[in-house]
Amino acid sequence: MSTHSSEVSSSFDCPEDINGEKHVQRVAGRGAQVGGGITVSRILPSSQRRMVGAWCFLDHAGPAVFTSGSGLRVGPHPHIGLQTFTWMIQGEVLHRDSLGHVQVVKPGQVNLMTAGRGISHTEESLPGEDKLHAVQLWIALPSKDATCEPAFDHHPDLPHWREDECDFTLLAGTYAQHQAPSKMYSPMVGMDLSSSKAGEVRLNLNPEFEYGFLVVQGTLGIQSEQFEANELAYVGRGLTQLSLSLSAGSRVIVLGGEPYTEELVLWWNFVGKNKDVIGQAQRDWRAAHERFGVVHGYDGEPLIAPDLPWASN
Repeated sequence: MSTHSSEVSSSFDCPEDINGEKHVQRVAGRGAQVGGGITVSRILPSSQRRMVGAWCFLDHAGPAVFTSGSGLRVGPHPHIGLQTFTWMIQGEVLHRDSLGHVQVVKPGQVNLMTAGRGISHTEESLPGEDKLHAVQLWIALPSKDATCEPAFDHHPDLPHWREDECDFTLLAGTYAQHQAPSKMYSPMVGMDLSSSKAGEVRLNLNPEFEYGFLVVQGTLGIQSEQFEANELAYVGRGLTQLSLSLSAGSRVIVLGGEPYTEELVLWWNFVGKNKDVIGQAQRDWRAAHERFGVVHGYDGEPLIAPDLPWASN
């Protein structure tokens, strides 16, 4: 396999060259900013790769160090049709939502919020906190569950084991005999691999899943190719095993899942089956509709939904 960085693809397999050879697809993150001026690397969606399984959004935040009293600060904003998934590596973030949950997520923990028909929430660094390192993901709900009741779950204890001198943490789904506690609506998996020493890790894969590997720290080698921090290596479907070469001090997020085959529109903070669903959510948020509730305890104004890019003037 070789790397092909310019291919634009929404298929479920790696791009091929004129000889039919499959390439590991390199998806590079692009800079973006979130509340409080925190810089993130946004990997999904991109023109190269929209999704990996039902994983439809991927931000790598940090590692950042900031002045105490500043940091992450995202005011009340809505979601529909998705789950938000926060994996905290360093620092602490306070979550509030319109269901009344108030929860700090700490390193090694996951906050999972299911938006369903509609929810709103806030995120902010704790007073005195001066660090942030996290991975923020969204998961597209299948159409049959897109309008489910909203929910929030906090998972402080996740399956963790050591193999081949590498620390494994199962974030979502199943791997070998391990089962994550997080409730997923599609067949999928998420794992964190952390290695203090350089070495090779061999993974067993589900051939029905497509897979992507986000380098958070250090470098990742697949075949003869090297991937740096904030790059995603997409290997597609059909593999039952894969060897990863990890540098000392590396961290890699493994994302996999059955390809998402339904129609999907992702705009602003909404995921829906078509533009009409998205447009209604935008109008409802602007009208302070009860479907999104109210977040109590946050000192600040809610985010304003932008104009729809496809709306007529």
